Amino acid sequence: VGIGEAANFAAYAFAPATLVTPLGALSVLISAILSAHFLNERLNIHGKIGCMLSILGSTVMVIHSPKEEEVTSLHDLEIKLRDPAFISFAVIVLVVCLVLIVAVAPKKGQTNILIYISICSVIGVFSVSSVKGLGIAIKELSEQKPVYKNPLVFILLATLILSVSTQINYLNKALDTFNASLVTPIYYVFFTSMVVMCSAILFKEWYSMNAADVIGTLSGFFTIVNGIFLLHRRKGMHVSFKSCSNTRLYVHLRKTDVFMSWEKITVSIFRLPS
Repeated sequence: VGIGEAANFAAYAFAPATLVTPLGALSVLISAILSAHFLNERLNIHGKIGCMLSILGSTVMVIHSPKEEEVTSLHDLEIKLRDPAFISFAVIVLVVCLVLIVAVAPKKGQTNILIYISICSVIGVFSVSSVKGLGIAIKELSEQKPVYKNPLVFILLATLILSVSTQINYLNKALDTFNASLVTPIYYVFFTSMVVMCSAILFKEWYSMNAADVIGTLSGFFTIVNGIFLLHRRKGMHVSFKSCSNTRLYVHLRKTDVFMSWEKITVSIFRLPS
């Protein structure tokens, strides 16, 4: 896990966040395949279709993702962090997060699955932005640039520690309270949506994309989302092509009974006394 997170951390330094974050869905795909091979977990038709959809969506996103990086240095990042559009977005995100933590979570966190997940997803925009900045800092440090003299590096590090700690806390609460097969796909959708929105505002990655690439990226993302939900739907269900065929045949044979029952119900209703 540590090696994987380090590789994911490094990816932000060399690729757009719009591409890196959604591709995290591949970890769910690989986990499903390896669990079927090593842990003898059953991968039914839903899981297999989910795997194919995840691969298809990832491929489409890679083809249509931003081709050029908009932020290549800490100086560029500092300029973009001062953009009024991002400052407004960050203030709104921070206010929403504080309201959810202080006012909403203590009352409805144990009954509504979206509360804890929303906190993790909203605060995730700061963690991804910080990781992106620190990745660029490490890249510049490897080029022997004195990045340790830049106060922005320490601000990004502090923001990363605080945001990741908050995410871990509320994600654990969500997993302790609700079913993991529901928490994981919903969290992926919420978190990725917030990160893509933040990337569009902060890094302006979408400005260099034409209409076809935007539609392709969104289509790939929604395809991955469908694949993730199907992968998690497979848990506890034993569905195969054979069982689906049997189900269709059963429904076909029962059509007459359903219509007969509806006819009897209709007759009974009209015979009710006034």
